[in-house]
Amino acid sequence: MPLDRFVLILVVVIAAAAATVFVATSIMATADMPALGLWLLIPLGLVVYVCVRVIGDRMRSSDDSHYDRIEK
Repeated sequence: MPLDRFVLILVVVIAAAAATVFVATSIMATADMPALGLWLLIPLGLVVYVCVRVIGDRMRSSDDSHYDRIEK
């Protein structure tokens, strides 16, 4: 496995763990202060929207799939 792929996997795993902890603490904080939940939903919704748009754009882009058509 190339070193760059290994580092990418490590970064993604650490980011996923951080996101999980953030979401869990946000949910627990919302239980104590319900008004805080609305303020946390706005940035969380924006992040989810951007991620969905970026992934959708990458899936539909013909430029990104250029190397899929090259014979090995």
